[in-house]
Amino acid sequence: MNSQSCNIAIVGGGTAGLALATELKRLGVEGVTVLEREPEAGGVPRHCGHYPFGVRELKRVLKGPDYARALVKNARAAGVDIRTGATVTQLHPNARLSLNTPEGDYELQAQRVVLCTGVRESSRAQRFIGGQRPMGVLTTGALQSMVFLNQKRPFRRPVIIGTELVSFSAIMTCRHMGIRPQAMLEENNRVTVRQIMRPFPALKGVPIRFNAQNIRILGDKTVEAVAYSDAAGQHRIEADGVIISGQFRPESALLHASHLEVDPATGGPSIDQYGRASDASYFCTGNLLRPVETSSWCWHEAVETASRIAQDLTAPIGGTESIALCAADPAIKFVVPQRLVKSEAPGAMTQMQLRLAQPASGYLSAISGGQTLWGGFLASRPERRVLAPLKPLLKPTLTAPVEMHILGG
Repeated sequence: MNSQSCNIAIVGGGTAGLALATELKRLGVEGVTVLEREPEAGGVPRHCGHYPFGVRELKRVLKGPDYARALVKNARAAGVDIRTGATVTQLHPNARLSLNTPEGDYELQAQRVVLCTGVRESSRAQRFIGGQRPMGVLTTGALQSMVFLNQKRPFRRPVIIGTELVSFSAIMTCRHMGIRPQAMLEENNRVTVRQIMRPFPALKGVPIRFNAQNIRILGDKTVEAVAYSDAAGQHRIEADGVIISGQFRPESALLHASHLEVDPATGGPSIDQYGRASDASYFCTGNLLRPVETSSWCWHEAVETASRIAQDLTAPIGGTESIALCAADPAIKFVVPQRLVKSEAPGAMTQMQLRLAQPASGYLSAISGGQTLWGGFLASRPERRVLAPLKPLLKPTLTAPVEMHILGG
């Protein structure tokens, strides 16, 4: 098999990958290559033909496709080598990749690899949605691709399952193509997005049905209706399509087939406070770390990661010993990073990120060996970003795992 080399290989040409590559070039790093399996780079925003993208990072209000094009343009102008149609098929130890491209298969040897493969929505099967299996059942991502990339209208009267931010994006995508959603179904008693967004579906003529249980898709060859039950009984909504939105999962197939450690809580890589995977020649950033954050968040996170990589190339971060950082409370769904290495190198993350598995309030505490290292009040719900400081935990004398608890909830 042919072999090539580069300095930094970035797997994934979405927001995080392009922002990181551009920042690396700005920092003077040579030989930066982005590997994107799609025919065009730009990631998920390519499919999102609505505002607002780019406000914080580009200081402009853009639609998704314009935002994606701007990121690609900036990366190319900085001298980034963007290779589209390049599918990474295997991750090897010490920053070596196997690739499949239209020109043939080859191996790419890098000094560092950065994984930026992002997330995908959970499928119907993964969400245990029952009923028949007709045509016309799509994720939001598939809908956006059909509408904005192929100008196709897959249905006229769908039902949207879920009330995450991406579910509201689905309403906007539908309106672009004259599609009129009949309802949104939510399993819980309130919307997943912040309450300030609650009026949006009503303003667009889309009712929300809360506490919807036992959701079933009805139809033989095509969708005919969606059935569900709640406290009032059984219900049926006539529809010709279903949009299954949200419940994102990291795009981690490459991880699971590799030597890298996977965090069972996030489904993404287990990383340290510098963003390094269990093989220190691999860094990770963007939504692969946890489902799911905005493009703006991923952009800024990737820019910070670029500084750590540039530093590591000239003055290795080191740190062979590490302790675990983990959730010890069932109300906490996950914690990122998952490991704290004993290194004095500058540039470590200043905050950990948590998500909740259920609504919770109380005193969020970081405890190691019976000693409370940090604590602060918490009141939040699932799918909300929760941040806590890392600095109080980065003590070279620690030997026991750091466990996150919610006390007095």
